[in-house]
Amino acid sequence: MSTDTTASVSTHILDTSIGRPAEAVAVSLAARSGGDGRYLTLGTSATDADGRCKDLPALPEGTTHVRLVFDTETYFAREKQAEAQQDAPRVRDSGAFFPEVAIAFAVTPGEHYHVPLLLNPFGYSVYRGS
Repeated sequence: MSTDTTASVSTHILDTSIGRPAEAVAVSLAARSGGDGRYLTLGTSATDADGRCKDLPALPEGTTHVRLVFDTETYFAREKQAEAQQDAPRVRDSGAFFPEVAIAFAVTPGEHYHVPLLLNPFGYSVYRGS
């Protein structure tokens, strides 16, 4: 039985349209206590070269729900510009269909939640990882 009174969260992003990690995606972490409470933003971070966000803030004791918000619009705009500068084949259309991806989920004290995001310009998938 765990004696931890808080949950913890980590995430990473894979850009499935190019088969590599999504670097420098801004990520915001918010939490609330209770199903009808307001979310309080705890902090922001960004993914590293491996697509991982390793420095998300700790969750406060009593957290029952967490929301991660990923700034996908800025990421895809930057990727599109990089492709144009490299004369790469055009694999993107007008940028991101989803300007942000917001994922809300319930947490239990003492548990760790790894939330991978599989991303492309026109869709995404998310799941509880390990």
